[in-house]
Amino acid sequence: MNLRVKSVASLIAQTDRQTLKRSLGAFDLFIMGVGVIVGTGIFVMTGVAAAEYAGPAIILSFAFSAVACAFICLSYSELAAALPAAGSSYAYSYAAAGEFVAWMVGWNLILEYTVGASAVAAGWSAYFVGILKAGGIALPHAITAVPHDGGLINLPAVLILFFLTTLLVLGVKESIRLSRFLVYVKLGAIFLFLLLATPAIEPTNWVPFLPFGFKGITAGTAIIFLAYIGFDSLATAAEETRNPQRNMPIGIISSLVVCTILYMSVSAVLTGVVPFAELDNAEPVTYVLRKIGYNFGSAIVGVGAIAGLTTVCLVLIYAQTRAFFAMARDGLIPDGICKVHRKYGTPHIATILVGTMMALIAGFTPIGVVAEMCNIGTLFAFIVTSACVLILRRTQPNLPRPFRCPAANLVAPLAILSSLVIMLSLPWATWVRFVAWSLIGALVYALYGYRRSKLGAERPVAAE
Repeated sequence: MNLRVKSVASLIAQTDRQTLKRSLGAFDLFIMGVGVIVGTGIFVMTGVAAAEYAGPAIILSFAFSAVACAFICLSYSELAAALPAAGSSYAYSYAAAGEFVAWMVGWNLILEYTVGASAVAAGWSAYFVGILKAGGIALPHAITAVPHDGGLINLPAVLILFFLTTLLVLGVKESIRLSRFLVYVKLGAIFLFLLLATPAIEPTNWVPFLPFGFKGITAGTAIIFLAYIGFDSLATAAEETRNPQRNMPIGIISSLVVCTILYMSVSAVLTGVVPFAELDNAEPVTYVLRKIGYNFGSAIVGVGAIAGLTTVCLVLIYAQTRAFFAMARDGLIPDGICKVHRKYGTPHIATILVGTMMALIAGFTPIGVVAEMCNIGTLFAFIVTSACVLILRRTQPNLPRPFRCPAANLVAPLAILSSLVIMLSLPWATWVRFVAWSLIGALVYALYGYRRSKLGAERPVAAE
């Protein structure tokens, strides 16, 4: 089968010709990773998963999810070190599987980042409005709810996205400084929770440890796995990273390890302080602190939750703009989008476009079921990326690999299998929407991308 496949040499040369400002180190990437992974999962999803799926064994669900993510992280780390270009899975697919597969991956990354950031912004708005209400300030319903819910616009969600968009236009390093501060606030809130709640643990609350049986652990794993989604966005920063061959693997793997420890610690304390059935609410961490009499501590942790959701939005906006940047540079979407600002060294047009699109979705659209689609789109990208490791090992055996995925012939298939199993556990309606979205993407490629592709213009068909 003939496919347009971008050569590795061309991919690297392309980054040299139009380079984004390299300003990120390993610690910056670690902060980005913690910033995007620790958010909704630890402040919301942990309690629901324990109450409805796994009980105290949610601790094991986190461990099993981390193992699945580790397989995927190792695959991403090899590719990010060997192919340090903006675009993450999109760029890897272009060099390994061809232009159409790359386009479909990029199309689904748009779904992941855009819908994901919009949904998180809506959650940010809910926390923000709740804290103001607790302080005696009640914002009008008209400006805090979308039309579907009886309001006019979710203004707080719109404003936070516009603020973060402006920050990203001004420069990545400036954005990282804010993200670093907010990550410290978030981690401080989590450690405060652990400090206050751990002494109140009653071991009897961990009995029975498997109230839903082993099936509960696996069901919890499918739900909790989605709490880790976001580490892939780090790979989009490769072109702005100093020494990406070394720093990308360090940032990706270290952030996964730390976040896993945090998730397991918080879930152990939550289920140890109160019976797991009581955790079925949108704020399990603050609920537990109020339950044991720490109302002020609960408010502080609530502020930490806002900080956590802010960093998630920031990194998702960043990742989406870099995916657009890479696709526009290849001609698959209008190349004017990838113009880099002379002063700030950022793709300002793409950033403004992405931020505005996300703000409109968050401000006027009920996220609800649509947000589920970002999960299936991400898992699709995971499968393709893991397959790219195996393809490039065969087609590019001499490619310099500063970081090599250990036992790639075992780890990459396990990454594919893990992602596929979790995809199959998602609702049927999500699959229908995913297929519809993919068909639209294929149509867009046929009508625009295929004809405008710069690779196609240079070399209409490259034999694979």
